[in-house]
Amino acid sequence: MSEEKKVIKEARKFYLSSKFWRTLLLVLAAFLVFAGPTYVIYVLSIILEINYAISMVSGFALFIVGLALIWYLIRKGAIS
Repeated sequence: MSEEKKVIKEARKFYLSSKFWRTLLLVLAAFLVFAGPTYVIYVLSIILEINYAISMVSGFALFIVGLALIWYLIRKGAIS
């Protein structure tokens, strides 16, 4: 039974050894840091006419998520 759980845990791990996943996560992080907040603020405040403060908080949250993803990638060695 413990061997089955070990196999399941290994299958759940996120492998950064694949160039595809490293590249995809790096592009996602760059989008979240640079384009994400600007685009979200524009869409929420201008197009959907949601309160400006809410759109700014949403953009800031995306920026923080992007920075956290970059920090994770650096810590795991995917970005040198």
